[in-house]
Amino acid sequence: MKGLLVRVGADQTQDGGQWNGPIDSRSGQFAYVPIPEGKPNRPGQERMYAEVALKLAQLGVDMPANLSMARMHLDPDFEFLTYGDRGAKGTQLAKVLGRGDLLVFYSGLREVQTQALTYAIIGLFIVDRIDRASTWPDSEAHRNAHTRRSLAKDAEDIIVVAKPKISGRLKRCIPVGSYRDRAYRVRLDLLDAWGGISANNGYLQRSAVFPSLLNAKKFWQWWGNQKTVLVQENNPE
Repeated sequence: MKGLLVRVGADQTQDGGQWNGPIDSRSGQFAYVPIPEGKPNRPGQERMYAEVALKLAQLGVDMPANLSMARMHLDPDFEFLTYGDRGAKGTQLAKVLGRGDLLVFYSGLREVQTQALTYAIIGLFIVDRIDRASTWPDSEAHRNAHTRRSLAKDAEDIIVVAKPKISGRLKRCIPVGSYRDRAYRVRLDLLDAWGGISANNGYLQRSAVFPSLLNAKKFWQWWGNQKTVLVQENNPE
C-alpha cells in the first residue's frame, strides 16, 4: 500500500482565492471551499461558489465578495469520487499510485471563533483506477474539474477515480497540523503514529510534489481507529 497527502481547498494565495474555508473546532464541522477555476470550462459545465453558500451560512460565515460570483475548481469532487491534476503532480499520481492505494486530502481551515488557522484532513480516497482525462467520453465530463475544462485532445491531465463506500468527504474533519519551526507541520505525535511522511519534519504547506506516507499501512491502521464517517457529497447539509 502507498499513499499521498494532497493539499486542497481555498487558501491565502492569489490562485487560492485569498481565503480559507471555515471550521468550527467544537463540532468538527467545516465547509469544503475549492480554489477558483482559472481555465475555461466546457459550456454548461461551470461550478459556482454559490453551491457552498448554504454550508457557509450554517457555520455563520459569509462568502467573500471576490468569490461570490466566481467559478470554482471543484477538485476533488467528493460527489463523484474523482480527483485530477496535471504536470509534475499528475505524473506523480500516475507513477506512484495504483488500485487500493490512498489519497489523503487536507486543507488549511479558518476557525470561526478565533480565526486561527487549522490544518485538517477533510477526506480520503482509496484508488479504484487512474485515467487520462482525454480518454473520458463527453457524457462523463461532468464528474471532475479537469474534464469539465475545455481540454486539448492531447492534454496530459490525470484523473483518479476512487472506490465507493470506503472513500469520500469526512463529515467532521480531523485536525492534524501545528505551527512549529516557522511553518505548519504534522503534529509530532501523528508523525510517529503514521510512520512519517516524506516532507521535511512533517511540512504541510504548498510544495512542488505531493508528500508521501512513508508507511501507508501504519497510517491505515491509525485511520481505522479514528471512527470516521465518510460521505459521497461535497458539502452535506
